This record gives sequence, C-alpha cells and structure tokens, in this order.
Amino acid sequence: MSDITKSEILSTLKKIEDSNLNKNFLILNAIKNFEVKGNELKLEMTLPLPGNSVEIIKDKFMKSIKEEYPSVKKIDLKLDAKVIAHQDKKKDSLLPFVKNTIAVASGKGGVGKSTIAVNLAVALAKDGASVGLIDADIYGPSIPMMLGLKDKPKVYQNQQSMKIIPSTNYGIKVISIGLLIEDNAPVIWRGPMASGAVKQFMTDVDWGELDYLIFDMPPGTGDIQLTLVQTIPLTGAIIVTTPQEVSLIDARKALKMFTRVNVPILGVIENMSYFIAPDTGTKYDIFGTGGGSQMAVELESPFLGGLPIQSQIRVGGDKGIPIVFDTPDSEQAKIITEIARNLAAQINIRNLSGEASSKMEIILGDEE
Repeated sequence: MSDITKSEILSTLKKIEDSNLNKNFLILNAIKNFEVKGNELKLEMTLPLPGNSVEIIKDKFMKSIKEEYPSVKKIDLKLDAKVIAHQDKKKDSLLPFVKNTIAVASGKGGVGKSTIAVNLAVALAKDGASVGLIDADIYGPSIPMMLGLKDKPKVYQNQQSMKIIPSTNYGIKVISIGLLIEDNAPVIWRGPMASGAVKQFMTDVDWGELDYLIFDMPPGTGDIQLTLVQTIPLTGAIIVTTPQEVSLIDARKALKMFTRVNVPILGVIENMSYFIAPDTGTKYDIFGTGGGSQMAVELESPFLGGLPIQSQIRVGGDKGIPIVFDTPDSEQAKIITEIARNLAAQINIRNLSGEASSKMEIILGDEE
C-alpha cells in the first residue's frame, strides 16, 4: 500500500470507460488530498466532470481501485466536480457570483457563431452547469429566436438599483437587446451606445450564481469587442470559422485581437466542415477541408472540433429548439456536447493550475 503514488491513482482513473471522463485532462493538481495509512486510502479529487456524472464516475473509480489494489480495505473517496472559478479581482468586483466568462467570436458574419454559442450554452447546462448567455450582437440579435424567447424580461428594484431578471429557457439565463425592443425595430445606435448596452447587460442584470457566462459577440473586431475586454477580464475566447479561406482570414484577425489584449484562446471551432448527403451517405467538403484545424495549429490554439452542415441545426434555430435539446442523439448534438465537455475540462485545468497555456495536454508532473 505504501508504494501507491498519485500518478498510479491517475493511471487507474484513466482506465475507466466513460464518455464524460476526458482522460486528456487528468493532472496531479486535481488531487487535493492524498493519504495512505496501512490498508486505508483517503483521496479527495476535483475533476473537470459534468455535475450529473459524479456518482457514476465515483462508483467506477472505487471499483477500479479495489481491483488494482486488493490490499486496500477502506477507501475514503471524495470526488468533486464543481466548476473551478477564474480568479480575478476585477471580474469578481463586477460579476461576483460568475465563475467564468467566455466570448464566442468570429471575424465575419454568416459562420454560425450564434448557433454555436446557443448550443454550447445548452449543452453545458444539460451537463449540470449553471449558464448565462449575453447576446452582445446588438445590431443583429438572433439569440431570442434561437431559444424561442419572446416575452420581455421583468425588472425589480432593490435598495441600491433596478435590476433586470434574465429570461430563461432550456436551463440557461439569457439577455438580449432583442428582448427589450419591439419586433422588427432596428437598433440605430453609434458604437458607444451599443458598447454601453453590453456593459449594462453585465452590471444591471441579476445573473445570480453562474458557472459560465457566455458572450455571443458581433462579427469583427470593433467597439463592442474592445469594450468587453477592457471592462472585464475574460476567462477566454472561442473562435468560430468555416473551412473556406475568406472566413479563415477574418477568423485569424479575431483570434489575434484577443491574444493582443491578453485574452486566452480556448479553441477554434470549425462550422460547416462538411456535408453528408442523406440519400447516399457521400461526404462533400463544400467549403474546403481542414482550414479550421490548420489555423489552430498555425496560431498555436486548440482545435475543439468541426461540425457538419445539417438542415436540422438550421430548422432548430428557426423554431427556437437547439439541436442538443431537440435531438440529443444526433451526430451534430453529440459533437457539440463533446466540444462543450472539452471546453469545460480545459477551463477547469487552467483555473486549477493558474496557467494561461492554451494547449490541451496531459500533465503528470513529479511525485512529491
């Protein structure tokens, strides 16, 4: 028993077969307490897991330890899957109950950025996280339609100020200028007014406690993007692109903008990666192939995954039913769910280690 090490415990955990356990993110820092006394093992771990899978993983882990180390007679295992907060004083003063802030951005419109943001938010919520979504695309607010929201948010007043209660659907909290203005009314504002609205979405909305607050950013690298990164330290940004070069050119600009203002890049998502004909099953690379993954390698950022073109995603957006909720067993929903879990795991690792590395890798470290 005395020869058991932290690395061996992690190796045992890596042998567990479970779709919620991403074995590429098992690090020594995840072990918060490790004690071996006689034939007793006391272990406390914090893992990047969906909240609703903790007990399943715990049971499998206990069984694996007993099988690999039969001399262990007593196991005191505490498995914690809570989302680790991004520690920053400025963020905490502005949004004290929000653990992580994530921008979903693209250099140009029409790449499906809002669709990705909505489905990522819903996928994280389905896995047990508390999630908020800010529609920061002031001039083209599409989030209310994609989430089937129509009613205006309510407002209440406390002793200090008036607060907006965010709308809710599919387990996430949402605010959008589209919920505050009349249908079909254009937002004819200069940049400072639009930027001010995004600030108010952070300060004047009662978000409560959130694991993730996601910002669906407008296209480009303008006032709203700069206002956001200057107002609040972001946990990181996700760049959405398509494989075609005209999209990649602008996506590179967006990515470089965030890196220049010291916002970590959490990864690149390639939308419309390919199309599979429903009648023949033939795969077509309509917009080219491999552009997003190549850009990620080129700019030393993680490639989170590629999503195929599928009419059901578009239909779900028009109907206000995200595909990860409507058809969770579809290929597209499974890919988005996997991306969301990889994203959550990577954020946990960053926050646990306190490092800003954007590479997803297995870190074993040295035994103490």
